[in-house]
Amino acid sequence: MILRALIVDDDQDHAESVADILEMRGYSVELAGSGEEGVVRFRASDFHVVLMDVKLPGMNGVETFAEFRRIRPSARVLMMTGFSVEELVVEAVGNGALGVLRKPFAVAELLETLERVKPRGMVLVADDDPEFAGSIEPVLRQHGYVVEIARNGQEALEKASAPGITCLVLDLRMPLMTGLEVYLRLKENGAPVPTIFVTGCADEHADALRQVNGFGEGLLVKPFDPAHLLRVMEEAAPPRQAGQVHAR
Repeated sequence: MILRALIVDDDQDHAESVADILEMRGYSVELAGSGEEGVVRFRASDFHVVLMDVKLPGMNGVETFAEFRRIRPSARVLMMTGFSVEELVVEAVGNGALGVLRKPFAVAELLETLERVKPRGMVLVADDDPEFAGSIEPVLRQHGYVVEIARNGQEALEKASAPGITCLVLDLRMPLMTGLEVYLRLKENGAPVPTIFVTGCADEHADALRQVNGFGEGLLVKPFDPAHLLRVMEEAAPPRQAGQVHAR
């Protein structure tokens, strides 16, 4: 998975230095010199992490962060500051910022912090029930996962075949193709990524268990505690990697 970062900082030299470090670690990076420009870029593209200076011309970093959250509540933002602006920093962290880097920060501190907040992987949730997908997506995003949604088996097969997916959550009953059929088709083309099957048919639980016996990482019967899904995903997840180097 190629991780995408947005750096919002009016200090161009500092922003480019940070961008160079991230690109050497495999990130694809975009720069914005103001909060307003950052909003435009954030609205146009999704980013796995944003590094945001607190003091910016026009909209400050906290105001920009709040706008990001309005655009996408799942925005993952690290604040940066070289000034004594404790009230703004406290406000940003209180509103969900991932943390604060105080300028000048060492390369090791930057990389250690990014490793801590880096997305755990990209999860494909394939389920034709919009309520289930809508309820599970924010939980996964909150715990650091990038989430893709598929509404039927054919869409699931196409998205699961794309690079970057690290875990599958497949409903057994979907239009066009069942979750098990998707899994078997993927298996024909090579070993599929860790797969968790789900079903809302409690009365067919025994049949479902027989269906997926020997396949995937297990079966969860709806409704289930999202914490259970997270535990299974964490146990099944491959080691995290930064991805390939992309120029800015």
